Amino acid sequence: MDIKFKLLASLSAMFIIAGCGNKAEEKPQEEEVIEDIVEEEEPEEEVVELPFTTPFTGEGIAEEITQRPILATINNHPAARPQSGLAAADVVYEMLAEGDVTRFLALYQSAIPEQIGPIRSARSYFIDIAKGLDAFYIAHGYSPEAKSMLANGVVSNINGMHYDGTYFKRSSDRIAPHNSYISGENVLAGAEKVGASMDYSKKVFYTFYRDEESAKIGTRANEATIHYSQNSSFNSTYTYDEGTEHYKRFSGNTVTTDYSTGEEIQLSNILFFEMPHRIIDNVGRRDIDISAGGKAYIFQQGMMREIQWKNVDGLLVPIEEDGSEVKLVQGRSWIHFVPTTPGLASAVTYSE
Repeated sequence: MDIKFKLLASLSAMFIIAGCGNKAEEKPQEEEVIEDIVEEEEPEEEVVELPFTTPFTGEGIAEEITQRPILATINNHPAARPQSGLAAADVVYEMLAEGDVTRFLALYQSAIPEQIGPIRSARSYFIDIAKGLDAFYIAHGYSPEAKSMLANGVVSNINGMHYDGTYFKRSSDRIAPHNSYISGENVLAGAEKVGASMDYSKKVFYTFYRDEESAKIGTRANEATIHYSQNSSFNSTYTYDEGTEHYKRFSGNTVTTDYSTGEEIQLSNILFFEMPHRIIDNVGRRDIDISAGGKAYIFQQGMMREIQWKNVDGLLVPIEEDGSEVKLVQGRSWIHFVPTTPGLASAVTYSE
């Protein structure tokens, strides 16, 4: 009996184990669920074509500019540097006044800076340029010829000789005559005071390349220098930066910046117009013939070429050899007036 019991017990145990094994095999396996990860494509950035362009920088804007240009005489004496408002100027015209000293005419239309200056006195050819632009003209002081022109209403203007301490403010950081400033707000208030319309009626403008067009024409020239005299304080150098696609300006070996904002001046076009200059009085004041037309150089996108310039209804326009208008690269421009003696070939040097 003991043997039979042992045998039966062994068989029972085997059945139980076998039964357990079958149950483990019958248990359904859990399926590994693999989720497909679908990367969502980022929507392409929509390119919005702006319907209007700024007249003097060629940049796209949403609304048409209706405000008249503003032209301000800016002091360029070393004691006046760095100046305020230059970074906002659409165009800066630079030319000789007395002796070796140059002055700027800063053209504002696409933006009016909070502060402009130091403001300096008017000359007859400054007023001629303002008239050609139909600009509201700002100066502090005048030569005898300029005083007569302003008194006779050749251009709408406001002058610091009449509004010193009201629309024009003196900075305590600098000494006269290098410390007269006008705010953008006072420019408009001054125009209202003298009854000048700020509507953009003449519609003068420059011609610009489209975005897809290239200005890489001519001779490679990443640097250009203008020599007005032996006085290095008024000689300037421009260097092209391939990264920013703009020119930096150096005067007296110092980079030109905007005092109010700290910005370095960034330029797309540098132009040099050769013009007849003559001394007209014993103080050394000049007359510059801005109507004659003549030789010119243009620097764009690290390239240089010889062109011409002419006066078209008061606007000084760069001209190609075939007579068409030179296209400017979109952005800000700096235009130098260079005396015919010694001339462009002597006064302007450039290199790769």
